[in-house]
Amino acid sequence: MTQSPTPIHETVREHYAERIKSSASCCGPSDCCSPNNILYPEQLLTTVPSDVANTSYGCGDPITLASLKPGQTVLDLGSGAGLDCILAAQKVGETGHVIGVDMTPEMIERATANAKKVNLTNVEFRQGYLEELPVENNTVDVIISNCVINLSPDKEKVFTEAFRVLAPGGKLAVSDIVTAGLLPEPVRQSLSAWAGCVAGAVQADEYIAMMKSVGFTDISVTPVFFDKETVDSALADMKLDMADYPREEVYKAIYSAKITAYKPA
Repeated sequence: MTQSPTPIHETVREHYAERIKSSASCCGPSDCCSPNNILYPEQLLTTVPSDVANTSYGCGDPITLASLKPGQTVLDLGSGAGLDCILAAQKVGETGHVIGVDMTPEMIERATANAKKVNLTNVEFRQGYLEELPVENNTVDVIISNCVINLSPDKEKVFTEAFRVLAPGGKLAVSDIVTAGLLPEPVRQSLSAWAGCVAGAVQADEYIAMMKSVGFTDISVTPVFFDKETVDSALADMKLDMADYPREEVYKAIYSAKITAYKPA
């Protein structure tokens, strides 16, 4: 059955299509990401042109987390403008292969152009939903993702699909936004907050439970908290009425996480 877009899918797709059309670096104040010179080791970004390095929409560094090796097949869930795919393709070398999947045509177009800029032939981009990946069973060694799974309205289906396409013994290595408690109601009900990687975030224990339910093992979650200025900027940009909610609770509730897990061999 072909995946049908939900209102959340459409909002997210429009949001990121506009970002890439306007050449906005990173995601803007309402989004989860941080400047790339904070997210990635400096030596990683020296391998790509600055205009490619600046089109990132992430909240972490899944490349280092994945510990990629030459010859591996890598899948990037929500590949955006292609930065992580390009970095991964450099790590796995000519004998490896990288697939990026994204639902936004404008992102696929930019990612393809960015890969050509650095003369990579071992990376490809496919349009599709994370809930219905255009990838065959048991064909991927490592799955990476950078601040995208939180955007899905059906995260358990995303994990089901990730488990399906991973080869036995394969690794999942993602950076994503999770929470340490329930978010305030104005945030959870805001579509702009969802597109900004906030409203769709679930509690870490729920995230882990979904991964376990589809078969993942050896799950590790390491929190990386945002500074207060980043959270304040995000809330202000979303124009949400937060007067009745203690700001300190919001600071502690939302964080980026380094997440790894494995498909049993």
